[in-house]
Amino acid sequence: MNNKHRGVFYGWWVVLTAAVGLFWGPPVTVLSFSVFLKPIMHDFHASRAAVSLGFTLHLIGGATSSALIGWLVDRYGTRRVILPCVAIVGSILLCTKALSATIGHFYFFCGALGVFGGGMGPIPYGSVVSRWFDRRRGLALGLMMVGIGGGAMIMPSLAQQLIARFGWREAYAILGCGVLVVCMPVVGAFLKEKPQDLGLWPDGAPVADSAPARGAGAPGLSAHAAWCSRTFWLMACAFFLVSASAQGCLVHLTPMLTDRGVTLQMAALGSSLMGAGLLIGRVGTGYLLDRFFAPNLAAILFGGAAAGIALLWIGAAPALIFAGAFLVGLGLGAEVDVIAYLISRYFGLRAFGKIYSVAFSAFLVAGALGPLAMGKGFDLTGSYRMPLAALLTSTIVATFLMTRLGPYLYHAREQRALAVEVRAEFG
Repeated sequence: MNNKHRGVFYGWWVVLTAAVGLFWGPPVTVLSFSVFLKPIMHDFHASRAAVSLGFTLHLIGGATSSALIGWLVDRYGTRRVILPCVAIVGSILLCTKALSATIGHFYFFCGALGVFGGGMGPIPYGSVVSRWFDRRRGLALGLMMVGIGGGAMIMPSLAQQLIARFGWREAYAILGCGVLVVCMPVVGAFLKEKPQDLGLWPDGAPVADSAPARGAGAPGLSAHAAWCSRTFWLMACAFFLVSASAQGCLVHLTPMLTDRGVTLQMAALGSSLMGAGLLIGRVGTGYLLDRFFAPNLAAILFGGAAAGIALLWIGAAPALIFAGAFLVGLGLGAEVDVIAYLISRYFGLRAFGKIYSVAFSAFLVAGALGPLAMGKGFDLTGSYRMPLAALLTSTIVATFLMTRLGPYLYHAREQRALAVEVRAEFG
């Protein structure tokens, strides 16, 4: 069916739905953790490293479940993965008030959030949006990530206000209500698996111009072939290093600022500025990915993140720290867009969910280890300077790795058509 006379292409409604779902996902369970850190330390009489271990367990739980989520998405579709996970995560958050004063129960809470939170993260939403778009896939993925970027900008300040008024347990419970009351109905009503279900084609193109429907005939490598390639491991190592660095800074930004005499309100503003960087990085990167070679673009943005970590390392004035936080957020925002886009362009859509889930697992495992290393480094040295120096080095290495990727294997439709014409003309 030609979409020409149907008004707004329904794929953009899918993108908006995915953005709403992501707004109530990682920003609640991951990106607001920084403002919860000190209240949780006070409640459990625990060190920074001990509380950071909860965040580590959360991301390890997410990384552990990611491979299963990717397999389930490829086999059963996104709706059957997302909706049950939304219900479970919302229920877990509502149960926060029932946690005892034992930190072991807090660790179980964090791990359970990580395991089921992966089902309402970028893997299922990135999979469904990639089905709906080909030529404008970068932009669509970037706009989808507005949900995480906007949440990263809004949720820390909102969580800080809820903590100040009600306490950290009640704050989590209130956010859990939002997950159940807002996220679940919107996703259930508007998320559609693929354009063919509505008689449409990717990008709203006519049938004759469209790419093959995703499924058994979708172009791409098998998961095993992708995992055995040099390109995949270059990507995975770069994603690992940048994620460890950026998320280590993200989780410890609020205590880093308050240690330097900044008020809690200003520290929450710093987290929101990092969220603003996430938002701009995701939207801007998505737009640019359709126009420029993605590895070069990623290298530039990762280099900016390295500059941001350097500002956090040397900065004494809050303005320098805020600028550094913004640049780190920009690099982290770009990374999540780049992961999905590079997987689709280098390995195709045949086993997108499985391949993406493993790459995203590297991102999550690194995000688990980075904050833990920051907390341990602070406990050992009494300062964040040494951990920040290590993260700066890691980000520089990741920037170099992105420059070693070769040309795309799976281009957008117009680029494929041009390649066919060139091969036909020059043999």
